[in-house]
Amino acid sequence: MLLGFVLLYLVASIGIGMYAATRVHSARDYITAGRSLPLYIVMAMVFATWFGAETVLGIPATFMEENLGGLISDPFGASLCLVLFGLFFARRLYRMNLLTISDYYRVRYDRRVEVITGIAIVLSYLGWVSAQVTALGLVFNVLSDGLITQAQGIILGSAVVLLYTLFGGMWSVALTTFFQMIVIVLGLLYIAWLIGDLSGGIQPVVRHAWEHDKFAFWPDLDAVALVAFVSGLLTMGFGSIPQQDVFQRANSAKSEKVAVWGTVGGGVAYFLFAAVPMYLTYAALFIDPAMTQRFLQEDAQKILPLLVSGHLPLTAQVVFYGALLAVIMSTASGTLLAPSVTLSENVLKGLFGHGKPLTDRDLLRLTRWVVAGFALLVTVYALWALEHDTGIHQMVENAYKVTLVLAFVPLVAGLYWRRATTRGAYWAIVLGLLVWIPLEILAPQGEGLVPPQFAGFLAAIVGMLAGSLTRWTPQARLA
Repeated sequence: MLLGFVLLYLVASIGIGMYAATRVHSARDYITAGRSLPLYIVMAMVFATWFGAETVLGIPATFMEENLGGLISDPFGASLCLVLFGLFFARRLYRMNLLTISDYYRVRYDRRVEVITGIAIVLSYLGWVSAQVTALGLVFNVLSDGLITQAQGIILGSAVVLLYTLFGGMWSVALTTFFQMIVIVLGLLYIAWLIGDLSGGIQPVVRHAWEHDKFAFWPDLDAVALVAFVSGLLTMGFGSIPQQDVFQRANSAKSEKVAVWGTVGGGVAYFLFAAVPMYLTYAALFIDPAMTQRFLQEDAQKILPLLVSGHLPLTAQVVFYGALLAVIMSTASGTLLAPSVTLSENVLKGLFGHGKPLTDRDLLRLTRWVVAGFALLVTVYALWALEHDTGIHQMVENAYKVTLVLAFVPLVAGLYWRRATTRGAYWAIVLGLLVWIPLEILAPQGEGLVPPQFAGFLAAIVGMLAGSLTRWTPQARLA
């Protein structure tokens, strides 16, 4: 019965996505929803895309195993990214009327910088999207009591997300994520109400966490701990800014004001609502302490699903798994579309047409083919990761390193420093790679004083300054 309700939810999501496809008449409709979305839709897309499997399962598990300081990258860094993008990037980029974030690098610098940053952005999404379809496979496996294997669940989940994303593009993402956001918020609040009755309310849970130092946030006062703390914040906080999914949501807004406040509002909502699954998971200590202690030793991500399955009625289980499925699918659809659009618009488009620009219909067709191809690549990678026992968190934890090193400095310098040049962008990319990659190989876990990606980020700043100042040609300031 539980699986049947979940399948009905999948059918409803596909139906909404297929309805959205009727609004797609051009590549711009497909990529930016015609730049016509109102504030509440933009906020819903930002919130639902970032509120993924990691937020419901990964963040609470880290909080249980460590403390609040262990969440510095997510939700603190993730929320910082969305607020910063809204306040300092959304308005300027919206005015440029671009299709993708990588278009900016071509307009401000040149085609080579566009291709390099475009490839970097696409690569950063592979692990992230694969993590979402891996989580879908896990949900199907649990709901079917093993009747559907996790590998079969991955294939099924990929097919469902591909189906409604392929035809409707950004319109499908917009309408389905708005529906899914409602399911997420109402569903988790309902579960929180039931869990509160079983645990004695919110106050005892918060008091217990406070007494056991779970709200400890600041690092030790030594150089290594401080640098690791700042690096954790900035890797996600800065590295997520030059990402297509963030840009695409702001760029789909009907005005620059909506682009700004939709992104900021979505970021604030994400930060505040991330506390709900943390509370639900920590309350398990009061409701089923034996199970909680057991899975703290094995896999803390299983605590919340097992708490719901073992202590809540069927109605609550349907609501919880519907919300969890909404969480995963909203993130998967948005993160499948974003790299596919970047790859088709900024890398592949120039290889077709023999020097002639592609027509709008050709670009739309190319983008849909790339969406299908990227979905296949994601499925293969997820199955490979499952075979090699690669965890969901491990697949996503490195996603933003590449964009922090390669794309962030040229973006900020180009927008806010008149003297930034194409030569400076080249130097930033090259120096960032030369520092980051060797350190990543020699000390992948950041055993040294400075984490590899943070060292690469600092090197990119030096490269931009040196390359731009050694031979400066005045360039017009962009609006």
